[in-house]
Amino acid sequence: MPQNTSNERGARVRFPPPLVFLGSTLLGVAFQYVVAPARVPVDRAISAIGGILIIAAGLGLIVSARILFKRTGQNPAPWKPSPELILKGPYRFTRNPMYLGVTLVELGLGLAVNNLWISLLAAPALLTVHFIAVLPEEKYLNEKFGESYKAYLSRVRRYL
Repeated sequence: MPQNTSNERGARVRFPPPLVFLGSTLLGVAFQYVVAPARVPVDRAISAIGGILIIAAGLGLIVSARILFKRTGQNPAPWKPSPELILKGPYRFTRNPMYLGVTLVELGLGLAVNNLWISLLAAPALLTVHFIAVLPEEKYLNEKFGESYKAYLSRVRRYL
């Protein structure tokens, strides 16, 4: 495995991915008031409970991934160097638990507050993050960790 140097940079990600999700959530709120109200087409209580459960699942992914980053001394900012691959916890079944988690939080939030716009914009937000962050991160990790990262790619899906 290549060694970390003090001048090493991380992936070439130039925009904080969480801001993409925040922006799409705010856009969903704006659409609800400016374009047209879009309500979730199921019973309000079911929608709220389902939304809360989805939010909890998303937060669980985010928190467990952040704990692993902290334990390994890594910074979750994608533009910071990665000293090692994390292969346990949620990284055993998804290569992007934080992005998947934030997507679930946005999806669940829309359901919980009965704003279908927020839920519908979660997928375009993830697609945006895929291009601005996931692909550059994968390129960086492949260059840095080579065969061990390629083996990981063959075992674990990108999202689900």
